[in-house]
Amino acid sequence: MADTTEKTEDAIVDDNVDTSSMDAMQTTPPPADEQGLNLSDIRACVTIIDIVTKRGAFEGAEMADVGSVRNRLDNFLKAAAEAQAPAEGEAPAETEA
Repeated sequence: MADTTEKTEDAIVDDNVDTSSMDAMQTTPPPADEQGLNLSDIRACVTIIDIVTKRGAFEGAEMADVGSVRNRLDNFLKAAAEAQAPAEGEAPAETEA
């Protein structure tokens, strides 16, 4: 006989996990014509991995693969931030008259 007990969301969610960073990322979905990924989507993935790891969603054997993907995403975000920031010590080009 199959177990018909239903799990409520309260039974699944650990009250000790801080989800405030995910709450802050709740936004409206992109328009239908914009289906690509953006930096905030990748940042959300890193945050999701952090949260589900704290909740114990992964088994020990899976942690290396999950951590590797998380680190690659995080490194991508760091590289994108560096590319968007102006280079330090770089002055705007001056035109000669």
